[in-house]
Amino acid sequence: MSQRTRKFFGTIALLIILTVYSLVVAVLATYVFPRLAAWQVPLFYLIAGLGWVPLAMVVVSWMYRGRADPIE
Repeated sequence: MSQRTRKFFGTIALLIILTVYSLVVAVLATYVFPRLAAWQVPLFYLIAGLGWVPLAMVVVSWMYRGRADPIE
């Protein structure tokens, strides 16, 4: 698979992952927030806000695997 095709599919995958993740977190927040104390809400936002990063790292590393020309 060419680098260009891999980047195209990776971009589409990132958009889908981010959309689904944000919807899941929004639904989860609806059920979790009433049970949380005031100090736990920012902690929830911190964890939920950074939770998508490992998924994105996997996709981006796949997109750049086997790159022929190194960045100079």
